[in-house]
Amino acid sequence: MKVFISWSGNRSRAVADLMSVWIKCVLQASDPWISTKHIDRGALWFSEINEKLRDVSVGIVCLTQENKDKPWILFETGALAKGLTGNRVCTFLVDLEPGDLTDPLAQFNHTKPDKLGMWELVKTLNSCMLERSLDEIVLQRAFEVYWPSFEHDFAEAVSLNPAVEVKKRPQNDVMMEILETTRLLNRRIGALENTSDERRYSPNELSQLSHVTSRAVSMLNDGATKGDVFEFLVSSNIRGGDAKRIIENFIKSRRDRAAADDKVITENDL
Repeated sequence: MKVFISWSGNRSRAVADLMSVWIKCVLQASDPWISTKHIDRGALWFSEINEKLRDVSVGIVCLTQENKDKPWILFETGALAKGLTGNRVCTFLVDLEPGDLTDPLAQFNHTKPDKLGMWELVKTLNSCMLERSLDEIVLQRAFEVYWPSFEHDFAEAVSLNPAVEVKKRPQNDVMMEILETTRLLNRRIGALENTSDERRYSPNELSQLSHVTSRAVSMLNDGATKGDVFEFLVSSNIRGGDAKRIIENFIKSRRDRAAADDKVITENDL
């Protein structure tokens, strides 16, 4: 049984690394997968993660105050939700309470880092192993053996990776970004509606394009590379030429704003 563990940020990554090892100890027939350990050197980061997301039984998303609104976490969670039933996508609340989350993350099963929460998570994972699942009494004994190590290692991971203060963007900056994104979408959709290409986008595809482009802009704003964003767009059924133009339009827009503010932003900064 493959378990995909999603993370973003140092604190989330430390907890994900810990969970990958701990789950394997408790459920030896499981196969936890985490990008920090299992992506080969030279492999395309986005492509390999996207491939693994199609081939998992359970997804665990390690959420923190720092990453709960990050586009990458939202992308991986959304990709997991497409292929799995809701009760097989679990959010692990590292330093959060359920009330801290908004949709779509608020819709999933939440696990807190206490003994009861981890026991429920282990039972969920075990139930997904079908014929390889453990009897509950055996599972409980394994859990009791390894729980103290998780409790200690989790406290250490959190202590060594302090929470990052999340700075809220000024409201005017947020509104300008929304306006800029909307204008970008309108230009692209208008051009696509008038295209003379043999393959036109259907109305449903145009609606999907708006959603995907908005996500791509968020990824770029959050520091994702152009290559990762291009892979995301193409995997979302956006044609290569259109994906390239969306990224180029974003870069041009950022440059125009930088010039207006007497700042210099290069492609390496985007």
